[in-house]
Amino acid sequence: MTNGNTPSDPADSAESELENVPSKSDANHNNQMQREKLSRLKQFALKILKYGIAVGAFAYILQEIDHQRIITLLASLDVIVLVAIIVITILEFGSRFSSWHVLLNGQNKTRFLTAVYIDLVIKSINHVVPSKVSGHSVAPVVIHHYTDTDWPEAVTIAGLNTALYAILYGTITLIGSGLLATKLPRGLLVIIVLSTAMYLTAGIVVLLAGRRLDSASVVFSRLQIFIKRLPAVGEKAASLVSKLPSFTSESAALFRNLSANPTVVIPYALAWAGTLMIFPGLRVWLLFEKLGSTFTPAWLLPLVLVMAYSVTILPLTPGGVGVAEASATLVFVSLGVSEEVAVAAILIDRSLGVYLPAFLGWFPMMNLNLADMINRAR
Repeated sequence: MTNGNTPSDPADSAESELENVPSKSDANHNNQMQREKLSRLKQFALKILKYGIAVGAFAYILQEIDHQRIITLLASLDVIVLVAIIVITILEFGSRFSSWHVLLNGQNKTRFLTAVYIDLVIKSINHVVPSKVSGHSVAPVVIHHYTDTDWPEAVTIAGLNTALYAILYGTITLIGSGLLATKLPRGLLVIIVLSTAMYLTAGIVVLLAGRRLDSASVVFSRLQIFIKRLPAVGEKAASLVSKLPSFTSESAALFRNLSANPTVVIPYALAWAGTLMIFPGLRVWLLFEKLGSTFTPAWLLPLVLVMAYSVTILPLTPGGVGVAEASATLVFVSLGVSEEVAVAAILIDRSLGVYLPAFLGWFPMMNLNLADMINRAR
């Protein structure tokens, strides 16, 4: 008698086993998904770490000061001083917006309000992404969104802003650190020198990329190799180089024309000085005087402020939150300002000069696809 079950064909069994074996493409896809998941986890952990550093820096400041003393000092400011601070801040905002307006007008006639939106949105983005370099890398997308400029023009304007901003910042910081090197703690001086080097390097590289497109790629590759060798921050700093604006031959030609135009460069430099030196210097000087701690010589104060805030280029916290306040406090205490007065003045200066425009920029930024903008900048 025969069994009711039909004997299985060995060929069919082998084919069934082969179907159950994952293909090479499936394995590669799974590996890719695992790598992407791990990358997202690393980015999330890094973001938590950065915000943790910011909170820790603020906690350090608050732990070292007499809170009641600061409240008493701030309460002692009279109405005239508060009005003067508001007027100075309004002038600072006008200077800030003028820097973008000058660059935009250098290529096409642009409304001042457009420059306002562009500046505020970029300022707000700087407090979402890790560092100023990352924030500046999104600028072409913001410019392209708010203006009628094509992509090469947007890259040109954003690149020129990055180059001029970084070179001016690095130069002023270099002068300030050179004048005050013997008065600053060695560790703080090292950080400031590193920040200065990053500003100058970023500015020179972008300027070279815009004016000498043929040699820019060689410089970029060599620079990344060199920066990667730096201890602790090498890998992260090298990744920032890749976020600097990249130029096509068309945008490079536009860049050369704008960067050689004195009616663009000189007004930009004056607006930059007003935004980062003159008006903040006046505000902090007024606060020091009224809170009972004189800073001498007064003419050096704008340079010191730029130098003290230079650490914001380092990818430590979003927008340099906490770290900038801590470094500025250490700088001014080293130069003879009382700790309570330094903390009070720096918190007011940063709140009005940095956090207020970032907050105002949050509203127009909500109408943009921020995730898409950041991905295009990577």
